[in-house]
Amino acid sequence: MKKIKIAAGLAHVDYGQLVNIVKEASDAGVDYIHSDAADMHDLKNMQLMGGHQIIESIRKVTTKPIECHIYTRTCDKLFIDKLSEVGTNMLIIPAEHFIGAPLAYIINWCREKKIKVGLTIGLYTPLSFVEESIYDIDRLHIVVHGVDETDGKDNWSWRKSCLDLLKRARKLVDDKNPKCEIAIDGGIRANNLEELIKCDPDVVVFSSAIFKDPDGITSAVNKCRSSINNAQVN
Repeated sequence: MKKIKIAAGLAHVDYGQLVNIVKEASDAGVDYIHSDAADMHDLKNMQLMGGHQIIESIRKVTTKPIECHIYTRTCDKLFIDKLSEVGTNMLIIPAEHFIGAPLAYIINWCREKKIKVGLTIGLYTPLSFVEESIYDIDRLHIVVHGVDETDGKDNWSWRKSCLDLLKRARKLVDDKNPKCEIAIDGGIRANNLEELIKCDPDVVVFSSAIFKDPDGITSAVNKCRSSINNAQVN
């Protein structure tokens, strides 16, 4: 049974306690720190939410790989240079906004800086957006939440259509680039992941499931790990 990795997503956290909570999550055994700078279109603003300033502060308290997940229409070499300077391990960008030559430049810049590259299949983005680039990326990052199963705040769930998408993604990766990770992200909790795990992802991103658990971060990470293990054997 392979180990499915846990990424602690910093979308639902108290940024005033960011260093402390990242340290606790790291000590509790998460595999990645997932720094969300999502849903921002202005790169300058985005740097203040999950970009290099945030990563610089948390790099001091964790040895875990840190991934920067951005949602933007542009990404330049300067931003990648800044991520590299503070010890970022992976840059994840939206597939629908980076197709063709712009993506080639970004992959090349990241390789020069020893930063891995992930492409996000966003909410309702078709898998076809990554068919050409799948050979050259390190992570296929699939957002699985939908617009119906949510309270509009922390309690998102995942859309039923994503199960078919995940199965097709698994085949694409296995056939074309087995070294590429498949990550699932959005609305995933310890009590709703069984069907998702059956689709054989490599990484699961948890945010509110870890950082909003009333029993605390360490307990939440243990719950998530146990649920993943149980889903793999059932």
